[in-house]
Amino acid sequence: MLRVTVLFFNLDKRIMTSKLNRPIRVLVAKVGLDGHDRGAKVIATTLRDAGMEVIYTGLRQSPEMVVNAALQEDVDAIGISILSGAHMTVFPKIIRLMEEKGLENVLITGGGIIPEEDMSTLKQMGVGELFPPGTPMTAIVEYIQNWTFQNRNY
Repeated sequence: MLRVTVLFFNLDKRIMTSKLNRPIRVLVAKVGLDGHDRGAKVIATTLRDAGMEVIYTGLRQSPEMVVNAALQEDVDAIGISILSGAHMTVFPKIIRLMEEKGLENVLITGGGIIPEEDMSTLKQMGVGELFPPGTPMTAIVEYIQNWTFQNRNY
């Protein structure tokens, strides 16, 4: 017997209304050799369903590729999905490249398997909120919306 389970995301209508005169633009990326992209695709779909424009770069991106794509697409936020354990290498390199390219007013956030102590260190370096597995989708949407409304409302 085939059993099918259907899951529905019921995003609260108030998080779908925009305070901007344009959609929020988010780049979702998988950096390095990490080949597990289901979470990144779920996040990308959720953000899109919340009314954001989402650019998904796909697997095996370099930090340079991510920052160049963010610059070309004029994004408000970059979301890095990382499960490989390379977060202490990837995020600092992306931050450095963002500074070099003049992307200081772009949110860098992400999620995956990141220990609490590393999250604290990354936040001190300038990374925004980091979301571990199991974070409610509405929390991620609301965080990106609130940050964008406060920092890029133009």
